[in-house]
Order: sequence, then structure tokens, then C-alpha cells
Amino acid sequence: MPVIDSHHHFWHYTAEDYGWIPPDWSALRRDFLPADLATEIAPAGVDGVITVQARQSLEETEWLLGLAAQHAFIRGVVGWVPLIDPAIETHLDRFASAPKLRSLRHVLQGEPDDAYMLRADFNRGISALTRRGLAYDILILERQLPATIRLVDRHPGQVFVLDHIAKPRIASGEIEPWARNIRELARRPHVSCKLSGMVTEADVAAWTPAHLQPYFDVVLEAFGPRRLLFGSDWPVCLAGVGYARWKTTVADALRALSTTEQAAIFGDNARTLYRLPRQQ
Repeated sequence: MPVIDSHHHFWHYTAEDYGWIPPDWSALRRDFLPADLATEIAPAGVDGVITVQARQSLEETEWLLGLAAQHAFIRGVVGWVPLIDPAIETHLDRFASAPKLRSLRHVLQGEPDDAYMLRADFNRGISALTRRGLAYDILILERQLPATIRLVDRHPGQVFVLDHIAKPRIASGEIEPWARNIRELARRPHVSCKLSGMVTEADVAAWTPAHLQPYFDVVLEAFGPRRLLFGSDWPVCLAGVGYARWKTTVADALRALSTTEQAAIFGDNARTLYRLPRQQ
């Protein structure tokens, strides 16, 4: 089975657009483009990637889809459109001819209101995605899990993919109430979860696999191997871990699983959830 990295980003760096990068992550303050990623995935044995939005603009979505059209290893794009806009269908029509648009995402973790996702207009936008057969990537902080459970309950026919295991407080070693809420969310079979973004929630300078394993164990128990996806969160991961080392860390955390179960997490689940063509 091909290995699919279900979560990474490209960007042309500007301080204005990427002000969220902290001063001590200076290595991220440069451009990251397809040629850079190609040199990472080949030695790591990764065959294809899902490119995820990093800025909330229609122009970026268009740019990412253009890159995907040029590079075969970009198998799909998680873009952005203004879900709360009454003209949501018009925005989706704009990208209807782009076959690699497979999901949408809004930076919910950055909204001042943790219940932003429960707005009526936001939910109308999610319903539009359901009608189009597009997935929705959920980017939240762990405190937003209760609202997320309410959101996904409103849309039982929508495919949801949780990014970065909902960003638990790994650096401080806290596992509750995150674990309880993750288990409750995972009771919804239309929700899956990416094994990504964990190192940057830990102490990036001092983390070890042992620090991460309790969080791996919770999501594996909760979602099972058929609803978990490998993701690198490159280049953000570079604040604390190299690309190949992260892939090895995930593989080691899953070593008790069967070969078939590991293959599902490392590729088949991404192909299914993002409806990638079988030849990919």
C-alpha cells in the first residue's frame, strides 16, 4: 500500500501572514515549497501527500490547487472557503473543476469564541460540503472538544477528520479531560483522527517517544486503526522533529498492530476518507 502523509503545508513566508510562528521557531521563517517536501518524502518512503491550508484565503486555496495540478505526489488538497458566507455555493462552484480539492478547513483554534463552530451560518456551510461530497478537517484546541461533539452530531452524514489529535497539553503531561472527550468524540463513526502535530504540543527541545505514547494509546483505543491517519504537519513539525524521525516515531508507537492495520493508518485510510483515486 502507498504511504500517504495526510497533513502538511506549503507557504511563501511573510511575517504578516505567519505571525503565529514564535520567535524560537525561526527555522520555519522561510518559504516551504514542493521541491523542499520532495526531498523529505523520498528517503522517508512516503509516496504522496495531502496539502492543507495555512492561510484563510480563497487565493491560497487556488494556489494550492495549482500546485497539486503540477505535482503528482500531491494527492489532495484541504482548502479554505468562507463557510459562513451566504454565497458558499458560489465559492464551492469556483473550485468544482479542481479534482484534487478533497476537504475544507477553518482555523477554529484561532476563533475567540470556542462555540464559533455552532453558529447557524457555519453549519449551513458544513451542510454544503456534505452535498458536495467534501470532507471537513477539524482544527481545534482540546478545550473545544465539547463544542466539536455538538457540531459533528448535527451532521451525521459528513466525513470529519480531526487534526493533531485536538492538541492535548502534552508538554505538561496532562491527559484529562482531553482523553475523556476524545473517547466521546470517537463514538461518532463519521469522525476520524490524524496522528500529527504532537511534538509541537510537547516540549519541542526535550520530548521523547515515551512522552507521546500515552496520547497515542488513547486515540488508538478510541478510534481504532481504521479511523487514524498518519500526518507529518511538515514544516511545522521541524520546530521539534525531522520528517523521517516523525514517521519512525509513529511507526514505533504502532508496532503492536498488525501489518494490515499499520498499512491502513499509513495510507489506506487517507485514500478512503479523502476519496483519492485508486491508482494513487
